[in-house]
Amino acid sequence: MSKPPRRFSMVTMDVFSANPLEGNPLAVFPDARGLSDAEMQAVAKEMNLSETTFILPREAAVERERGVKVRIFTVSEELPFAGHPTLGTAFVLRGAGGAEEVALDLKVGKIPVRFEEGNGQPVFGEMRQRDPELGEVHDRKAVAAAAGLSPEQIADDLPVQTVSTGIAFVIVPLRSLATMRNMRVDLQRAAEYLQRGEGKFFYFVCREKVDPSARLHARMFFYNGEDPATGSAAGCAAAWMAAHGVAQPGERVLIEQGVEMGRPSRIFVRADKDGNRVVNVRVGGNAVEVLRGEVVL
Repeated sequence: MSKPPRRFSMVTMDVFSANPLEGNPLAVFPDARGLSDAEMQAVAKEMNLSETTFILPREAAVERERGVKVRIFTVSEELPFAGHPTLGTAFVLRGAGGAEEVALDLKVGKIPVRFEEGNGQPVFGEMRQRDPELGEVHDRKAVAAAAGLSPEQIADDLPVQTVSTGIAFVIVPLRSLATMRNMRVDLQRAAEYLQRGEGKFFYFVCREKVDPSARLHARMFFYNGEDPATGSAAGCAAAWMAAHGVAQPGERVLIEQGVEMGRPSRIFVRADKDGNRVVNVRVGGNAVEVLRGEVVL
């Protein structure tokens, strides 16, 4: 006797934008209880987005103490943390209730997301990420060779550095917007370089930008393509900016990403300093719902 089909509701959000069909799309499953690890991975591959999140509801008392349990999958692996999935999932959890804060229980620990609204502006959410670890400073020539660039295209007044707030990114400052726009990264060569060190992905940034109000223009290439908005990398960039004087401690600045993809994203970041340590990394933006449906298994 065949089993009845299982139905799982899902919603997609465009994250780091207040406008539908911009920002970074995310699929969220509000109640993923009953899905195995393998099924979550297969569903994420079916969604074919940068990430898909699975909410696993628990008793209210547990959620108040630890946060709402959420798992994050790319098309090929589970991640301990990622920025736009954290923010987008928090917007779904907040729903119409209007909570001021939602806490997610991720593999890296409890991540709070606070919300701001008023003055007729779209709701703004801001997550506090783990305090950053500023790691290896890389050789410009080696990074240039790995990324398909010339050493002269990498800025020499700022370090190429690994930073992690849960996932390690190598922040690579480039000299010009023209270089950013014309990049053709060899993902295999880049992966081979990154596997020898601390970083998981390159995050390319540039102080020349499209929007004059932005502080950095950014691009991030991973797996088999490009990411429209990378909140985890933006948090690392916030720490890097605070450490090296690109932004002042506590200053909220804008990173623009996804422009070359036709998916413009607006990522607002800030970080504080405690002596020589960078602390209190925060990453925020808007999110908008674009689709609701069911997955039948």
